[in-house]
Order: sequence, then structure tokens, then C-alpha cells
Amino acid sequence: MIATIPPPEKIAVMAHPDIEGALDIAQDVSRFLKELGAETRSGSLYDEPFRQTLKEGAFDLLVALGGDGTMLRAGHLCAPVDVPLLGINIGHFGFLAELNRKNWREILPKLMSGSFRYEERMMLSASCVCNEQEHRAYDVINDVVVARGQYVRPIEVETYLNGSHILSYIADGMITATPTGSTAYALAAGGPILPPEIRNILLMPVAPHLSVDRAVVLSEGASVFIKVRTTHEAVVSVDGQEPVLLADGDGVQINAHKKSLFMVRFEDPGYFYRNLTSYMDQNPVYSVNNHHDG
Repeated sequence: MIATIPPPEKIAVMAHPDIEGALDIAQDVSRFLKELGAETRSGSLYDEPFRQTLKEGAFDLLVALGGDGTMLRAGHLCAPVDVPLLGINIGHFGFLAELNRKNWREILPKLMSGSFRYEERMMLSASCVCNEQEHRAYDVINDVVVARGQYVRPIEVETYLNGSHILSYIADGMITATPTGSTAYALAAGGPILPPEIRNILLMPVAPHLSVDRAVVLSEGASVFIKVRTTHEAVVSVDGQEPVLLADGDGVQINAHKKSLFMVRFEDPGYFYRNLTSYMDQNPVYSVNNHHDG
């Protein structure tokens, strides 16, 4: 049973502009919600003035239209300012989205009647450490991937837990993932599926060479440092963003984020396993898409 909670009053509706018809659908959604009593505004996910108004607290819900890539981009926008996220899948794939092209008109009235729940998704905070100096921090919804660069040769990855060395791998890379990210690249690498509501950190090596090939699940409070040892190029990428070069001895510091991503759900918690089975049956290549479609 989903408890009734206060419905959002001011709603931003943002669409991926490169998906055909997305902005038109966003306008339809915006008008529909307005008819239900909400104050709304629609536009492109990349409209910087629009994004800025959300960051300044002008809205108390973000509806994102696109695929899983859109959901990640929207999550990076709204999580730091504690704005919940509701996804409508109009992209190629939308495992993270709650609604789709066919059912949003049927289900959105539940939003305005308070018949929904918030699902709290753990996030990570990651910062590159280069030349022993800490650089820009990243908000992480899916994963941090430390991997070999353009050269098809493995790298050595040293893993430290709370300051103590625990594992070393000769591998193509190392994935540090949230439960959300456990169904993305980590799943393609052979990792376990973690339910979205738990708060654990997943370590998953990518193509380890004569090394332990098992995933390691850490507690939320773990402090992880991934250091690379290599004579050639290595990189780090956060949530599939542009990779940053790492030199020998550089690394990435990773901890649980103080913020969470709150997602609107209309279904009971069992939806996760029902949807996962359905999507994987229908989309055998899903796991390698790493939630970056649309």
C-alpha cells in the first residue's frame, strides 16, 4: 500500500532535445499536469537558464523525458538540490524511468493525488588524486570506472579500504558501483544485482588477468581508494562521462555521498525484480548499454 503524501506543486518537465518529438511530448506533459493543478514549465534538459532555476529551488519535482542516459543527466542535476526525479521513457531504453509514452496520462493523476512513494537511491562521491593532489569531486549515480586507455594492455589496480590495501588486480579495469550501477556496466562484467534500496558499494574487476574475478560488496561507510600502476595510459570515467587521464600512481578516492537521488515510484518495491527480468529477456544487450541510452 502506497501512503498518500503531499503532491508536488511546482514541476519542471525537461526533455532530451535530440530525441524526435521529445520537446513536444514535454509540452503535452506540462499542460496535462497544469490541468491537474500543478504549476509547470517545460523545455530542454540542456537549457542552461532553465537548469539554473531548478538549481535555485524554483521547482519541487523534475520530470525527465528520454532514456536511461537522460535519467542519469537529470539525476546529476536534481540530486544535489534535493529535487525528486520522475522519468518518462521515450528513448530507446528506460530501465530507470517509471513511466512510458503509453501510460503517462493514465498514471500521472496519481502524482497529483499523492499516491506515490519516494525511492532513495544511494550515490557516491569521487575525486581524482593526481600527483598526490585531490582534484574535482564528482557526484556518482551509477559507477566510477578506472580502466586502461587506448592501449590494449591491462593495468595494475590497487584497491585500498579505509586506508589499508586489500586487493590488487591485473585487469582491464575496476568498477566501483552503487546499487543503481550494479545493473549497468558492472552487470555486463559479471557482477551481482543489488536491490536499489540498499546502501552498499560494489567493487567489480573488468577482465582480470590471473587475478581474483569475484565482486566484493562493501558497506556504505567504506572509504575506497583505487590506485593505478601502469607504464601506459589509464583513465577514469564517472557515469560514462568524458574520461580523465591517470598516470602511474594516480588514483580515485570514493565514498558514500551525503546526498541521495530520490525517485518517484508508483509501484510496490517488487517492481524492480519484475522489470529487471522483463527488460533482460527483451533486451539481451541491455547490460552493455550501461544506462547511457537517450
